[in-house]
Parts: sequence; structure tokens; C-alpha cells
Amino acid sequence: MDAKKDTIKANLEGIMAALPKDVTLLAATKTVSPEYINYAASLGLRLMGENRVNELLEKYDAIDKSKLDIHFIGALQSNKVKYIIDKVSMIHSVDRLSLAEEISRRALAIGKVMPVLVEVNIGKEESKSGVMPEDVLGFVRKISALKGISVEGLMAIPPKSENKEKNIEFLQKIKQIFIDISTKNVDNVNMRILSVGMSNDWREAIECGSNMVRIGSGIFGKRDYGIPPQEN
Repeated sequence: MDAKKDTIKANLEGIMAALPKDVTLLAATKTVSPEYINYAASLGLRLMGENRVNELLEKYDAIDKSKLDIHFIGALQSNKVKYIIDKVSMIHSVDRLSLAEEISRRALAIGKVMPVLVEVNIGKEESKSGVMPEDVLGFVRKISALKGISVEGLMAIPPKSENKEKNIEFLQKIKQIFIDISTKNVDNVNMRILSVGMSNDWREAIECGSNMVRIGSGIFGKRDYGIPPQEN
């Protein structure tokens, strides 16, 4: 048997066994071939997330869509929305009004309402996109008026830190923002998903209230970056 498939099987079974029933597993599939994505689906994986538009388009026809739901989880340029609007069931990385407006416009054009998550720059890092923590509620209120989208929650990538307590501090902060917005009962805002936690911190994220975790290398092993990354 393929050694990589052995690794995927062991990793995926271990994660699924440890995952609480109310937490959704999303496999982050950047650089992973359709063969291995579909193999994971045969073992019970039901949700995958792609980071790059070009890579998603290249893989799309080969993905077993009878088993897998596809989300877009990476930074997204407004002019690329048209390529994925009919191919994904959620967009995680909404961080500016112009992007939300384009998603809404493209969704309405095909008779669809696109579920989205608002990306929060919880560590206020210059190298990352996302809405600043203090601006999230105002941003959510603003985009909630758009007819072609439905705000389903928040996502964040906390700063990398060797200090577990510091990492938990950021995880708790995004959870509090999530709760605060939930209590406002804004129209067209459902606040049902908090997507935080990746291969290195998904257990801590769940303890801090995340109900969706995005795991890539923790399932598929170390990524192969043999092909230079394409811009979205």
C-alpha cells in the first residue's frame, strides 16, 4: 500500500476519534493531490478547504464531490470570485467590504446566497489580512445588509507562538468577539461557526470554543511545495 495513504489513514482516524461530535473537521488541502483528498474522503472526510483559486480550479473536476463539500479558506481577490462562486459552499476569508459586495453580486447572478465567515486579524499582524478585532462588529453589521451573502461566523489564524498561554489568550479573545456578536442578534447573521485551530493548536482551539478546525499537515503530512505558489 502507498505509504502516504498509510499516514493519512492513521492521522485521520486519530483526529476523528479525538474530535468532539459538535466540532467539524475541515481538511486544508493546499498542495495535496486529488488522489489523496479522495482517499481521505473514502475514510470519512466530508469537508475540504482550498487556499488558492488556481489550485482549486485545477483540482475541481477530479474531486469526489459526492462525498466532499468544498470551502474556500484562503485570501481572495475580488476579481477571482467569479471563478469559484459556483464551486464552493462557503468562503471563509471575507475581510473587506469590496470583497463581500463582489461575492454578493456574483452569488445573486446565479440565484445563490453564499455563506461566508468574516476573517479576524486577532493578533493585529501586518503580514496577515483580516478585520481588526475592534472593527469586527461594525463590519459584520455593514455586510449583513448584502442580499447575496449570509454571515455564518468568524475565522482567525492566531499568531504563531511557542508560548501556549499566549496562544490560548488569542483563542479566548476571538471566542469572546464571537459571543459578543452572537448576542446582538443582527439580521442575516447566524454566528454558528467559529473556525479557529489548525494542525498545531486544534486541541487548544476546541477547548477555547472553536467548533471548526482546519487541519492540513496533521492529516496529509508535510506539504510539498515543489510548484511555486500561484497568486489568488
